[in-house]
Amino acid sequence: MHKPMDDEKEGLVFEQVVGTNRVSKVIKGGRHFSFNATVVTGDKNGTVGVGMGKANEVIPAINKAKEIAKKSTFKVPVRNGTIPHSITGKYCGSKVLLKPAAPGTGIIAGGPVRAILEATGIENVLTKSLGSNTTHNLVKATVVALKSLHSHEEVAKLRNKSIAELLA
Repeated sequence: MHKPMDDEKEGLVFEQVVGTNRVSKVIKGGRHFSFNATVVTGDKNGTVGVGMGKANEVIPAINKAKEIAKKSTFKVPVRNGTIPHSITGKYCGSKVLLKPAAPGTGIIAGGPVRAILEATGIENVLTKSLGSNTTHNLVKATVVALKSLHSHEEVAKLRNKSIAELLA
């Protein structure tokens, strides 16, 4: 019999390690290595979280990143399997352009950006990575873009119009 895990109770059904990185610090006795990991969690229904953990071994770094990702979840407006409008997210030297796509297009994206969009539950989107392609910076730029999306309902309320007037 399938026993629900803690993550399934919370609703986070998607977890993916986006990247791990070995970093070294030169000390008197030689080099000291440590690891950092970036993890994406989501429920494939508009909620996603991203975390980065650091430790002396890979597995503890991944576990720390998972915990941070679960704590940093946020909602993304998803409309008909895509995003409501085009948006660009910037973080350090990385820029990510996200554009809504027609049904059947799929997720046209590279590794880190694809993982976040899959965890969110977005099925059709076009993306372009501009500038630096550092995994951590791309993830952060994608999060900035997704957090600045506005649903049609929010925009209609801000403009004191109905959704039908807004989309016409």
